[in-house]
Amino acid sequence: MAKDVKELTITRVFDAQRELVWKAWTDQKLIQKWWGPRGVTNPTCEWDAKPGGKIYIVMLAGKELGPAAGMKWPMKGTFKEVKPQSRLVFAGGALDDVDRSSDTFIEQEVTVDFEDLGGKTKMNLHLVITKTEGPKAPAALQGMTQGWNQQMDKLGELLTHRV
Repeated sequence: MAKDVKELTITRVFDAQRELVWKAWTDQKLIQKWWGPRGVTNPTCEWDAKPGGKIYIVMLAGKELGPAAGMKWPMKGTFKEVKPQSRLVFAGGALDDVDRSSDTFIEQEVTVDFEDLGGKTKMNLHLVITKTEGPKAPAALQGMTQGWNQQMDKLGELLTHRV
């Protein structure tokens, strides 16, 4: 396990009511539409946004990702804190394969706070990597900032279309 801890903070202001942004973060069908970086779909998406609720997503790389097309990137996790329209905290990890019982090679804790700005919503996402091990971890960490930013771009686009 790496001794250094990697962190990422992303702050966005969405032109959408906080209720809508919250729904986009807690409704499994909406998560399935925007989760993951560009070029990725989510054929499997289980997202039970309640304390102790489980997360299991399999991201599938599309042809726009070139040589990565067809690759599956599974993750699992658990919600630790859910304060409606205010805060989500979940721990999750990237899996070695789509078997839910497989080992994680990266684990992270994600905190997402939502602030009402009178018709707009400020979202602050803070992620802390808590575990890295194995040969897949360095490449995943290298793409983390870009991937999460693309994911937030996709969320913003979804909110613009008023889910």
